[in-house]
Amino acid sequence: MHQLPDTALLRSFVTVAQELNFRRAADRLALDQSALSRRIQKLETALGYALFERTTREVALTPAGQDFHRNISRVLLDCSRSIDEARRVAQGQVGRVRIGYMAFAATELMPKAVARFRDSYPGIALELRYMRTQMQKIAIVNDEIDVGFMIGPYDSRECHSVTLASDRLYAVMSRQHHLLRQPAVEPADLANEPLILGNMAEWGEYRFRLEDQFGQLGISLEPALEASSTLALIGLVAAGLGITIYPESLIGFLGHNVEARPILHPGLHSVSVLVWKRNNRARALMNFIDIARKHAT
Repeated sequence: MHQLPDTALLRSFVTVAQELNFRRAADRLALDQSALSRRIQKLETALGYALFERTTREVALTPAGQDFHRNISRVLLDCSRSIDEARRVAQGQVGRVRIGYMAFAATELMPKAVARFRDSYPGIALELRYMRTQMQKIAIVNDEIDVGFMIGPYDSRECHSVTLASDRLYAVMSRQHHLLRQPAVEPADLANEPLILGNMAEWGEYRFRLEDQFGQLGISLEPALEASSTLALIGLVAAGLGITIYPESLIGFLGHNVEARPILHPGLHSVSVLVWKRNNRARALMNFIDIARKHAT
């Protein structure tokens, strides 16, 4: 197998083949004419056949030179396109970012980041996948998604994590509930109220965080009813069957059949984090993370 000639020799050949004049070709290449002649001779020696027929009055391609010119021109064009494409990837102008998000990020954090990113980098394909927090952790490690909006905090040797928001918690209740007579509620006010919480299959991470925070205050969260979806939770609350607990960022999306009051305690909050694998340094991903961090609520 022959060693491939240097690309400078190939580009010199293509230029001479286009001009069929060594002087004009040398001017285009900003070379001395004798240096250009040496390049062509070196290329012909490497290939083992003549590319040009030279006389005192003209330069013409040999049959082999004609065939070589057709093929090598396509190769050099493909090479140039590949270099440009790779440069755009390196600059984060093309490519894709696979994004996981949980329910609490679906209303503001994720949409705002995606909208601003699309404006700045329209050439990047975005793939959005709704996934609960625990599934996102597995998906990132398995390279199934590039970045995830999760319930935090999250500490991992394999992943980076940054906090995007820390929401105070609200008690959400029916519009006839007696606690609405208060501008805010204390944690102890919830101790004797029937609770409606998301089930462990879909809301496990959030439940763990709630139980830990309320447990430190000596309050046990024992749900009277559980539901898997946001719509079901709010429907049950609106029907007067109990109270649920939501982060502040979701209060504006609850509808008109329920009302909410802040729970007064500095230790009660819901943290949203952005997580990505430490060894994933793709420029498009880094650009997305930068935008998500800058515009987090």
